[in-house]
Amino acid sequence: MDVWKERMPRTSLELVPLAVADERDALIEGAVDAAIVRLPLDPDGLHVIPLYDEVPVVVASVDSHLTAADDLELADLVGEVIIVPHDDVLRLDVPGSVAPAFARPADTAEAIATVAAGVGVVVVPMSLARLHHRKDVEYRPLRDGRASSVALAWVAERTTPEVEAFVGIVRGRTANSSRG
Repeated sequence: MDVWKERMPRTSLELVPLAVADERDALIEGAVDAAIVRLPLDPDGLHVIPLYDEVPVVVASVDSHLTAADDLELADLVGEVIIVPHDDVLRLDVPGSVAPAFARPADTAEAIATVAAGVGVVVVPMSLARLHHRKDVEYRPLRDGRASSVALAWVAERTTPEVEAFVGIVRGRTANSSRG
């Protein structure tokens, strides 16, 4: 945001939160000009630039035995109740885990609130664990879990100078770059 304000002071930049399930539609329908998205995403008609892979983490109650370790492996989750919210982005299969005896939470925030109550664990990308951080939960990296790939996407036929400037900023280009 700061770099955008510095380079494009006359053009406002509005950040719009999107559910993973709505990312492609928001782009195609023109609700947003560009989006930071989670892969996989149908690239038809889009420019998609992979940015980075995010580490998966296990979110557990602060009282959980899992918090004694610095990091975890899938084998450490055998016998654990794994909560999978409806907005799950990892689609991770945890062999030997236990399905909860209750309905799936609507979203990650609700899943983490359930974990805070001492019921089960949830596996999410680290940024989501940080976003929904609470005093009553902790998270540990899951060494052998599937990473979540993040990309920048926009509709190819709607590439504007502003979108090109945004792409340059996201990719770390300097103001003096010949590519903007």
